[in-house]
Amino acid sequence: MAYDIFLVVISAFLLWFGADWVVESAAAIARRFNLSELVIGLTIVALGTSLPEFLVTATAAFKGLGDISLSNIVGSNIFNLGLILGLMALIKPVPTGRTLVYRDALLLWAVTILVLFMAFDLHMGRISGLILMGILIGYNILIVSRFGKIAEQVELPSQRTAKWFHWPLLVLGFLCVAAGGHWMVEGASSLARMAGISEWVIGVTIVAAGTSLPELITCLRASLKGRNEMLLGNLVGSDFFNFAGVLGLTCIMRPLEVSPSALSSLYTLVGMVFLVLVFMRTGWRVSRLEGVMLLGLNFFRWAVDFIGG
Repeated sequence: MAYDIFLVVISAFLLWFGADWVVESAAAIARRFNLSELVIGLTIVALGTSLPEFLVTATAAFKGLGDISLSNIVGSNIFNLGLILGLMALIKPVPTGRTLVYRDALLLWAVTILVLFMAFDLHMGRISGLILMGILIGYNILIVSRFGKIAEQVELPSQRTAKWFHWPLLVLGFLCVAAGGHWMVEGASSLARMAGISEWVIGVTIVAAGTSLPELITCLRASLKGRNEMLLGNLVGSDFFNFAGVLGLTCIMRPLEVSPSALSSLYTLVGMVFLVLVFMRTGWRVSRLEGVMLLGLNFFRWAVDFIGG
């Protein structure tokens, strides 16, 4: 037990510093290439903070632990939109925009519904993975090319652009985030098993929370530094990457058997994404009251999972 607690503590430090380096370096590189911080949050930062989900999901799939594979992704997305977005809105209302709502968040909702339909027969094979990866590739080509052209018209102060050290710092940040997330999952999962919690509940709560810590800390650091576009872009982009990228690539490498318990959580996630869409549209921000509602929904879902598990 002492070793598991040590892993959790060390991973927390790695996640904190790694996320800070990712936010700072990604923002600087965004300015260097005249890309908006929203685009960077939706792509580079979202990809980096989704690395722990991919490592855990792929490893669990190859070990035949299908419950942990899918529940990790579903639970992480619920955690991102429930606890993280709720907490950030509680600290400070999160501004939104038309593009983020009508393109990015709406696409996330559509992909979540698609995954639910794919999982109906309790099996997700390589065809499902290829479809999801195709959506991911098309989406990234669209937003980078579209926002790149717009951003080229904006002159940004040269002193704020990336320096040579931002590139290795970005890579180092990703490595710290990946290692921290992986060790956090190992330690937390071991402690959970000692308490006699089922594999599905571990995946959708403890493991999901552990792999979502990079998103939590990255968003917290972005909020403290006033980079709200990167904050919400990271959450939406990370959830999209989890389904289209992490789940898609995992299914291509190793088809998954879906637990019946997954359908209930997927229904919850479809409803939660729709609720977040409504919150983002009302007043073009996620208010403190809406943040409290998201937090309450996240904790209620956890309570249901623990009682049922």
